[in-house]
Amino acid sequence: MRLFSTHRRRLAALATTIMVATTVFGCVAQIDQRGNLPDADTVLSIQPGVQTKDQVAQLLGTPSAVGTFDDKNWYYISKRTKTLAFFEPDVIDQEVLVVRFDDSGVVKKVDFYGLNDAYAVEPVDRTTPTYGQKLTLLQQLFGNIGRFTKGDTKPGY
Repeated sequence: MRLFSTHRRRLAALATTIMVATTVFGCVAQIDQRGNLPDADTVLSIQPGVQTKDQVAQLLGTPSAVGTFDDKNWYYISKRTKTLAFFEPDVIDQEVLVVRFDDSGVVKKVDFYGLNDAYAVEPVDRTTPTYGQKLTLLQQLFGNIGRFTKGDTKPGY
């Protein structure tokens, strides 16, 4: 009987140790790196007025993003965040390298932006009103039952 209780105590101690270790290691902050910013020496080797898009692509690689309405602006974006358990991630560092080209595809300007240059954009939470009925899930699922007959079909539909 005594052997059984000693075994139970050891098992309970092991289970407690595993639970505590899981709890402690589950609360360790996780660092995430998104994007890849070229190293500073390579960026400094870009010469405005001299190098073309192809030469910049060979030096820096393909950009993270290109301008929306034209391809004159190339963006190299890097962001590091720290996440603790289930909380929202905190931005540790964010860097954006912008390479601007002129109409002939030659580097016009190189800009660098850091976390201090960023600002938060608050999305608008308004909704556009729509007219008509608001149907429940059941009305949507069963609303068309019995509406159609074989005679209602038209050629081409």
